[in-house]
Amino acid sequence: MFGGIVEEVGRVRRLARRGASAMLAVDARQVLGGTGVGDSIAVNGACLTVTQMAGDHFSVDVSPETLRRTTLGRLHPGARVNLERGLEIGARLGGHFVQGHVDGVGAVRMLRPEGEAVVIAFLAPPAVMDYVVVKGFVAVDGMSLTVVDRLADGFTVAFIPHTLAHTVAGGYRPGTRVNLEADILGKYVERFLSKSDVKSDVKSDVKSDTKSDSGQGVEPTLSRAFLAQQGFV
Repeated sequence: MFGGIVEEVGRVRRLARRGASAMLAVDARQVLGGTGVGDSIAVNGACLTVTQMAGDHFSVDVSPETLRRTTLGRLHPGARVNLERGLEIGARLGGHFVQGHVDGVGAVRMLRPEGEAVVIAFLAPPAVMDYVVVKGFVAVDGMSLTVVDRLADGFTVAFIPHTLAHTVAGGYRPGTRVNLEADILGKYVERFLSKSDVKSDVKSDVKSDTKSDSGQGVEPTLSRAFLAQQGFV
C-alpha cells in the first residue's frame, strides 16, 4: 500500500527481458533508505518487489501481467520514473490509499497553462473511468491527484509547479502514456452495492415476513436506490 506521494525520481539503469518477464534496475538514493530485499517500491505507480539491492540502485522482477497492464515494458535506460516506498503504519497519509495495482494505461491528451499551474487532460480506459468522480482521487504514474473535471473519455488534473518539478509529470507531452489506478474505495462501494442490490431483490421476491419490534418490515438502510436519492450515484 502506498500514499501516492512521490519520494524520489529515479532513472532506469537497465530493462532486461527474460522471456515473457523482465528485470528492471533503477538508480535511486532516497528510497533505498530502510529498504531491503522483499520490500515493495512503487515504480510509476506499479507495486514491485525488490529482489536485489546495491549502493546506488535496486532491481525488481516484472511479471508478464505487469508488463501487459502498465507502461513499464516501454522504459529505456535513462528514463525517469516516480518512486515511492510502501507506507509505514502510523505515517502521515498525504495523498490517498494507492495499491500499486494499475487498472489501465492512459495517455496525455493536452496541456493548458492556468496561472502558475498546468491543467493536463488524460485519456483513460473505461476500467478507470467507471470510478472517476469530480474532486475524487486518481493515481497517475503513482501520483495521488484530484480530478478537476470528468470528460467523456478521460479527466483533467491541475498540476502545481512543485509537482511538475519533483515528479515525471514535468516531462509529460501530448501522447505520453501513463499508468492509471482508480480509487480503491470506489471499487469496494461498487462491490458492496452490487451484493446489496442482489439481497434486496431476493428479499423483494421472497417477501419476507421479518418484522421489527415496532411491527414494521425491516428495510435495508443502504442501497443503490437510497444513494441515488441522496445524489451519490
